[in-house]
Amino acid sequence: QVHLLESGGGSVQAGGSLNISCLASGNTQSTLCMGWFRQAPGKEREGVASIYTGSGVSIYADSVKGRFTISQDNARKTLYLQMNSLKPEDTAIYYCAAARRCGGPDLFYFLTSFGDWGQGTQVTVAS
Repeated sequence: QVHLLESGGGSVQAGGSLNISCLASGNTQSTLCMGWFRQAPGKEREGVASIYTGSGVSIYADSVKGRFTISQDNARKTLYLQMNSLKPEDTAIYYCAAARRCGGPDLFYFLTSFGDWGQGTQVTVAS
């Protein structure tokens, strides 16, 4: 099992930036993919960005393409999400996930179905 701890959330004005982090511990050597999800009040959880930890290939939701960047520091066992040009609709709790089964292009499916999850960090974007 992988333990995940998110940090770096907060409040920001629309158009601003935030960089949130996810520190992994435990059985991290078996992790094949990681990702960020978010859940806004009254809405379902949605995938935001994901990455194959070996190749670094990343996949983004259409709603954040060109604004968000997912990256990893394997030495620090940390996953990042750099969020630029933030909008009020980006307000949500952001969760980090890691999975040992990542067998196809839809990483959000594998992370949702087989992933370990963190507790989340709140991101609030004021208009």
